Amino acid sequence: MEEPAAHNGSAAGAAPGAGTPTRPPATPEGMALAYGSLVLMALLPIFFGALRSVSCAKSKNSSEMPETITSRDAARFPIVASCTLLGLYLFFKIFSQEYINLLLSMYFFVLGILALSHTISPMMNRFFPANFPNKQYQLLFTQGSGESKEEIVNYEFDTKDLVCLALSSVVGVWYLLRKHWIANNLFGLAFSLNGVELLHLNNVSTGCILLGGLFIYDVFWVFGTNVMVTVAKSFEAPIKLVFPQDLLEKGLDADNFAMLGLGDIVIPGIFIALLLRFDISLKKNTHTYFYTSFVAYIFGLGLTIFIMHIFKHAQPALLYLVPACIGFPLLVALAKGEVTEMFSYESSAEILPHTPRLTHFPTVSGSPASLADSMQQKLSCPRRRRQQSPSAM
Repeated sequence: MEEPAAHNGSAAGAAPGAGTPTRPPATPEGMALAYGSLVLMALLPIFFGALRSVSCAKSKNSSEMPETITSRDAARFPIVASCTLLGLYLFFKIFSQEYINLLLSMYFFVLGILALSHTISPMMNRFFPANFPNKQYQLLFTQGSGESKEEIVNYEFDTKDLVCLALSSVVGVWYLLRKHWIANNLFGLAFSLNGVELLHLNNVSTGCILLGGLFIYDVFWVFGTNVMVTVAKSFEAPIKLVFPQDLLEKGLDADNFAMLGLGDIVIPGIFIALLLRFDISLKKNTHTYFYTSFVAYIFGLGLTIFIMHIFKHAQPALLYLVPACIGFPLLVALAKGEVTEMFSYESSAEILPHTPRLTHFPTVSGSPASLADSMQQKLSCPRRRRQQSPSAM
């Protein structure tokens, strides 16, 4: 979902006020730099999120389990996304935009810190010396007493986690006070990477249902109504990656942004991550389907930017990304005679027999808030204990 000239992150768009006569048009060099940077930023969370999804799937600890999207979840996904988007539209029409954005800023401030901390934690661990005094901590909230005592929160962490949280908090305060585009991008990249890593499709058929449904959703809300553009103009949150087209002229104070919505990264990204896990399941020491879908994503995103530039009109990115990301790998499977293997592959079967199902439906293409909801319980997953029995899942 995007600002006026770039619905759903399809391509470039201007920041609010970009239509004023005083702003000069972007130079070809500035546009090329902005679009190229957006494509690169989109590829990073998909690539590294897919790699981390493999490690997440192989975990034998139930507390590290990803959320699995089933075919039923995928079929309901566009409906929930549409209801959320329409609800946001009505909220902005009825209530004061200032107060709504204040609440959303605080909401994403907290979730952004958690997401960024979870993202940088594996990298930061390499910088800690071997003799670093790493102490263990536990945050425990219970309800009741005696035999009826029930754990509400049981979160374990260590000193290294606190350091990552402190660093992420600096970025959070920077974003909260300045709304700077670099801070926005750091949060956006963290949300995207966590989404690709922690949201798993259980099979290729489910992925086709999800992408197909959101393909229709994206086209309808961009071309059929003004709901998405209205929400995008009103919504202030790190739910898109932005890059200034006037960076060469104004430096870091530039304000004429091209943008890409997180939904156009996470939705294709979880499908690409699924194909990487399928590649590994074939045990052929090749990543043919992963690289094919990765190239398909680049092709689809590039085509989106090209079409938008030619027609000077915002484009729904999934209109081009979905056929590319599904079609390219399917053609490869047909050529290799592996269509049956592709559609019979079950990702959840390689994790645990009792894989938790998705109970929060992230409408990342239409509502950024629900993306955060879906990841809220998963950002600190490596050290959280679940008290539910397998049968309860």
